[in-house]
Amino acid sequence: MGEKVGYGRVSGEGQDLTTQIETLKEAGCEKLFVEKVTGTSTKNRTRLKEMLEYVRDGDTVVVTKIDRLARSIIDLNKIVTELNEKGVSVVFLRDNITFGAGKDNTSLNKLMFNILGSFAQFERDIIVERTSEGRERAKAAGKHMGRIGQPEKKVQQALNLMATREVNGMSVADIVKLTGVPKPTIYLKIKEQKNY
Repeated sequence: MGEKVGYGRVSGEGQDLTTQIETLKEAGCEKLFVEKVTGTSTKNRTRLKEMLEYVRDGDTVVVTKIDRLARSIIDLNKIVTELNEKGVSVVFLRDNITFGAGKDNTSLNKLMFNILGSFAQFERDIIVERTSEGRERAKAAGKHMGRIGQPEKKVQQALNLMATREVNGMSVADIVKLTGVPKPTIYLKIKEQKNY
């Protein structure tokens, strides 16, 4: 009887792996490989590579859902095929699909796998498209994209203090502390004024 090995992934630092870890442990996984990295490519996914090297014939890789293993159907097919060829089965808990090694992997399972993977990729493409459209609409409406800038009054105060530094004896750090305007912003504004 092989070992149950869990794989979990979230896309960014702000996201939490706790739920995936708990679900994988409940599914009987003793060995876990988890990481915080985007799923668009397998190149930077060190824990995925370690998991692929770790598993042996008879093991089962358990993943909470398909898009945790990969975000493109090509990567998904490649990973699952590699595991199946090593004699390792792959179970997707939420999707309730098992891709067994060898003869256990039915044609219907392969079809379902490709359909679900395609939907996951399609959903991701729609999100990217909507985000881009929303950004373009906001720009067209004159909305500022990115971080909110410093209040003009504070920036002007910082520039005035910078201009009179020889008289007031303040350092750049003092001006930053007093006005709350970051040093890069101050220098950028000074540069802009010189270019006028």
